[in-house]
Amino acid sequence: MKIKNIIIAAAVAMSLTGCGLYKQYEKTVEAPANAFGTIPNGVSSGMADTTSIAQMSWREFFTDPMLQQLIEQVLTNNTDLNSARIAVEKSQAALTAAKMAYLPSLAFAPQGTLSSFDNSPVTKAYTLPLQLSMDIDVFGSITNKKRASKAVLLQAQMQQEAVRTNLISITAQQYFLLQVLDRQLEILTQTESLWNESLETEKALWENGKAYSTAVNQMEASYLNVKTQIADTRRNILSVENALCKLMAVSPQHINRQEWGSSVLHHAEATGDADERMFNTKYLTIGIPAQMLEYRPDIRMANHAMEEAFYNTAAARAAFYPSITLSGSAGWTNNGGLVNPGKLLWNAVAQLTQPIFARGQLIANKKIAQLTEEDLQKKYVQTVINAGNEVNEALADCMTAREKHTYYQRQVQVLHEAYTGTHELMDNGKASYLEVLTAQESLLNAQLSSAMNMYDAAQAVIALYIALGGGTK
Repeated sequence: MKIKNIIIAAAVAMSLTGCGLYKQYEKTVEAPANAFGTIPNGVSSGMADTTSIAQMSWREFFTDPMLQQLIEQVLTNNTDLNSARIAVEKSQAALTAAKMAYLPSLAFAPQGTLSSFDNSPVTKAYTLPLQLSMDIDVFGSITNKKRASKAVLLQAQMQQEAVRTNLISITAQQYFLLQVLDRQLEILTQTESLWNESLETEKALWENGKAYSTAVNQMEASYLNVKTQIADTRRNILSVENALCKLMAVSPQHINRQEWGSSVLHHAEATGDADERMFNTKYLTIGIPAQMLEYRPDIRMANHAMEEAFYNTAAARAAFYPSITLSGSAGWTNNGGLVNPGKLLWNAVAQLTQPIFARGQLIANKKIAQLTEEDLQKKYVQTVINAGNEVNEALADCMTAREKHTYYQRQVQVLHEAYTGTHELMDNGKASYLEVLTAQESLLNAQLSSAMNMYDAAQAVIALYIALGGGTK
């Protein structure tokens, strides 16, 4: 008889294995091999290597000590990151509860009654039992629910990482925007001083009958336009500072920062002028696409979502099999003979419940779980495609900003020479004030555009670092 029972148990175990009720999750969805697409030439000397800037910690990538301090404050105080941390702790508590489902539940349930029939003396009865109940996980329902809870926890952790890297990215971008706005304010302030001198010169010429009033009016209008740009720039600086303060969850205050170009953005060995060192593409090593799958929180979160769906499907299958529950109680009672002290009473019950007809609910649950699993598999592939697209876009932005930087440098140089020469010609009566106005306005626009291009370049490098999965360390 014992041998027969063993054979039956082995057959049941083999059938369960074949059904996959206890099978561990393995990712079967293939990510696109060429996720980065076409890589611009000259981005990195080690593109085919396994090294990647994503392997750098954010403290290595952002070398500015004031920026590092700012990021630390944001990561310490930010409300969204704190909410993500709490979500992780909630998921951890849910996983602990899922693990405890293997254990029996124990309850103390005392009960007392008073009864009397036809004015007879009151009868007092009591029961003082300890009740125990335990579900036997023969068909993997508890196991799969526990594994699904673990996958939920991993998703919460990846979400926390995603919030963290996003905060690092936004903080760095806002910091560099402040630096560029400071640079633009410096340019505007210098221009204001120069144009004021030109205006005073033109006024003196007009007073001496050597210039027309229209020239003075045009000069003054251009000068006032610079004054308005200075006011707008100062207001923009205040807005960016306030935005950073909100990230740090502090009241509005001044943000300490260095001048643009004081610290390199991503590599201590970067060369070139102070501007170019900020985004020297020679050091933008991106590695291989497979590395992105290891670093990016959103891709790992999508994988854990598939894992959760896999175990939910297994749990939905397990619901078709019998559930076995062991229960019992033991305690003291005087119900048997209404005597004191009470007598010991115990009982034990084993219950097997086999679903037969559940109004289609079990079939619907299984179908829903399977469709959810299929949907998340497609979303995983799309997440990888989106990530590769972000890398490609960031690389293109880096290369474009680097190319434009050379053009802007030359443009500023040429326009400065044109402005100086035109001003000298006007002083000698060989050029009109309109030519001077055109030259000085062109120079100012080129200087401001060159400064903003520096920010675009820094923003592109930061975007590339985050797109590759940087910022998680």
